[in-house]
Amino acid sequence: MTVILVRHGRSTANTSGVLAGRSVGVELDDKGRAQADGLLDRLGELTDIAAIVRSPLLRCAQTMAPLRSRLDVPEIVDDALAEVDYGAWTGRTISDLMSEPMWRTVQQQPSAAIFPGGEGLADVARRAVAAIRGHDAALAGPNRDGLWIACSHGDVIKAVVADAMGMHLDSFQRIVVEPASITVIRYSDTRPYVHTVNCVGARPAVPIPRPPQAGAPGAAESPVTGDDAVVGGSTGQDPTPPNRPGQMTTAHTHR
Repeated sequence: MTVILVRHGRSTANTSGVLAGRSVGVELDDKGRAQADGLLDRLGELTDIAAIVRSPLLRCAQTMAPLRSRLDVPEIVDDALAEVDYGAWTGRTISDLMSEPMWRTVQQQPSAAIFPGGEGLADVARRAVAAIRGHDAALAGPNRDGLWIACSHGDVIKAVVADAMGMHLDSFQRIVVEPASITVIRYSDTRPYVHTVNCVGARPAVPIPRPPQAGAPGAAESPVTGDDAVVGGSTGQDPTPPNRPGQMTTAHTHR
């Protein structure tokens, strides 16, 4: 099963330099609304989307609204994909927070960071990874070859990517997840495969499974039935016939 992780579009808190956290009423700004509309071109033609799962916060609901208007799929609101509870840091400016002693911990050892009156980043990682893997298993279907969309927040998505890459949480600050960016992860029976991280301004490369080619000598196995990584790297061959509706397999330059 493949999850398309979308960070919400740019919010009013992003532009004002405030750590919004779970503050009520933080919504998309003009650019953020344009980014949400842009998802129609970037993702709206995909077929076989099983569901949209999102954080309960307003900025995620607004980001997914244009897609929901086109895709007739269930929407699941999951508190486990909510923004970090930053506690007493919520609502303060980033420039002010940089003077806090714990800022260095957040930057250098995030697994040890527990926000005053809030939650720890290690707890965030546990709940987010469990939610993504749980939804992926529940939505997989009999062939485990579908797609689903999850809309969440920067640090939450970074924690999911770190898990998929086998990285310690202390390295997750190396990952960049910008507003309205798209990250694509395929979960197989053996391991996750990270196809795209922080794709902005373009259609992402989304894996589309290839049907098994039984009896063909030397034929590559379908991603559904064979999950070994390709030695030397992917060959770049299109695994499906051309002109399939909603097909997006071409690689793009990502930021």
